[in-house]
Amino acid sequence: MTEQTLAERAVWRDTERCYRAVAARDSRFDGQFIMAVATTGIYCRPSCPASTPKQQNVRFYPTSAAAQSNGFRACRRCLPDAVPGSPDWDIRADLAARAMRLISDGTVERDGVPGLARRLGYSERQLGRVLTAELGAGPLALARAHRAHAARLLIEMSGLPLTDVAFAAGFSSVRQFNETIREVFATTPSQLRAASLRRGRSKAEETPTGTRLSLRLPFRKPFDAAGVLNFLADRAVPGVEHVTRDDSGVTGYGRTLRLAHGSGVVWLTAKDDHVRSDLRLTDLRDLSSAVTRVRRLLDLDADPEAVTRVLGADPALAPLVEAIPGIRVPGAVDGDELVLRAMLSPAETASLADTLGERMPSCDEALEGLTTLFPTAAQVAEHGPERVAAVARALADGVSVHVGRDPEELRAELLELPGIGPRTADYVLMRVLGAPDVLLTGDPALRRGAAALGIADDETTLAERGRAWQPWSSYAGMYLWRA
Repeated sequence: MTEQTLAERAVWRDTERCYRAVAARDSRFDGQFIMAVATTGIYCRPSCPASTPKQQNVRFYPTSAAAQSNGFRACRRCLPDAVPGSPDWDIRADLAARAMRLISDGTVERDGVPGLARRLGYSERQLGRVLTAELGAGPLALARAHRAHAARLLIEMSGLPLTDVAFAAGFSSVRQFNETIREVFATTPSQLRAASLRRGRSKAEETPTGTRLSLRLPFRKPFDAAGVLNFLADRAVPGVEHVTRDDSGVTGYGRTLRLAHGSGVVWLTAKDDHVRSDLRLTDLRDLSSAVTRVRRLLDLDADPEAVTRVLGADPALAPLVEAIPGIRVPGAVDGDELVLRAMLSPAETASLADTLGERMPSCDEALEGLTTLFPTAAQVAEHGPERVAAVARALADGVSVHVGRDPEELRAELLELPGIGPRTADYVLMRVLGAPDVLLTGDPALRRGAAALGIADDETTLAERGRAWQPWSSYAGMYLWRA
């Protein structure tokens, strides 16, 4: 499926379909487009409980930034920024989608628009032109919407002074912070905090080693939480990751995070309608980046209905799709880490983390067992096993493995590195970029699963059969692994 076809399929362009979703208050479309009402000047999520506006008064936008750029402000009833992200950014590999992934990771706040353009390999002017044409807003407006969301989280979920919130969210001045909050939410920062106190929102807790927050991460139902947590638990590196279990399986998963401004720790617990994320950060400027990485790790922005429609049509897969609804493709929180772990055995990975990993400050009881940051590529290049030293050196010297990379370009670069073959390169694309259409036909376990379902037992036949699963081959592979 070409990038042009994917762009044409963007939900927000189909106004009739969007209005039907709004009229039905269908929460499955939350995050896939924004509804703006010309008569009120407000934009909402599709499932907003307010009265459905007349169709002639409604406008649809791909992002909240586009709605804000056209003079609309966020609905204070449905909080349209507190929803799963658009699955378009995972399905598509074009420039706009790759830019959105980097903006969500906080690249503009850290490196500015020049840094964003440099990472994507485009000029600032060309990047701005493409984003404005495709998303209705340029990189600064998109980053501004991202900062507004981060600021609202900190206002409502922390006890930080509002001046500190402004700079932690990435604003360059308190004045800019106040103006943005008023324009986006039609209220002041102090009024937002007062409203959150009246609602009894939980607050951040200051600890000797940082700030701890508890957040609710939404997802689109159904969500196979057990599957994704078990996948991560089976590959957990002691100290870097920690798992709790009971008779029913994995009950919690946590890991350490290496972030732009310091370290962090996250503990994840699946609930019926959200994932509880307990975060401890040494620097609150890393909040939005940490949340984005956790969402990608659990594939929380996936569209399970779209996956089910395609894979459920295959007679061999249909029973599994029905038995395990909402399967997810686990992502990664750090590209370099995943590349190195993909090349090492579990025992080698654990030894590497134990000998070279940076020790974390003591955790509180709820985050016990998370003691170590996975070593950087530079550390592995200097002190790690010889067979991965060359790859680690290449990663440290400039082979960038991040969510803004073009899949084909990244794959070609990885295949030039010693010890990395097609299977490892594709595995990296699937997990780091969230590529939805990667079928690891060379994986023995996946082929055994395919044979158990009577699909195929060799790479060529499996690849031919996999054409029917496009563009969701990665999800089909997860079902084959489970089989």
